[in-house]
Amino acid sequence: MKKEDCFYLGKIVKKYSFKGELLAKLDTDEPNLYDNLDAIFIDLRGNLVPFFIESSQLHKSDLLRIKFEDVDTEADADTLLKSELYLPLELLPKLEGNKFYFHEIIGFSIKDEYFGNVGVIKGINDSTAQALFEIDRDGIEILIPMNDEFIVSVDRNNKMITVSTPEGLIDLYLSE
Repeated sequence: MKKEDCFYLGKIVKKYSFKGELLAKLDTDEPNLYDNLDAIFIDLRGNLVPFFIESSQLHKSDLLRIKFEDVDTEADADTLLKSELYLPLELLPKLEGNKFYFHEIIGFSIKDEYFGNVGVIKGINDSTAQALFEIDRDGIEILIPMNDEFIVSVDRNNKMITVSTPEGLIDLYLSE
């Protein structure tokens, strides 16, 4: 399994018991969706290695307490601390309407209700307080905040997102 065929689920943050149980911090709004997994991929030195899950349960809402098969001691658990967890993309729940996963909209076109065709989404910048669409318009980068109030519609069939941005926002990037 390659990393590009998977999504980041979370990270193992600490040991839970002396029997090899671990706590993982999940990067999701709905941790209960991942409560009954059979297996998970763990990034060990750049390779995704499948681990089978003996048992798991939610612990304090956003932590998942996991007992892996063949991880039976504190020493076994120590080797997995701080490791990142991944699952295959096909296990992501399907989103409807104007909700989307960042990875699925790369390559979508962006159209503004007033401006017209803006360009193609080449990435998402989520390192700022507000995530931004990174749009390529013939070699010029345009950044549009991913604000629910700006997103009018998401058309998955035609790979198009329609936005309604404040007047002049897009022009700021195009004026010399």
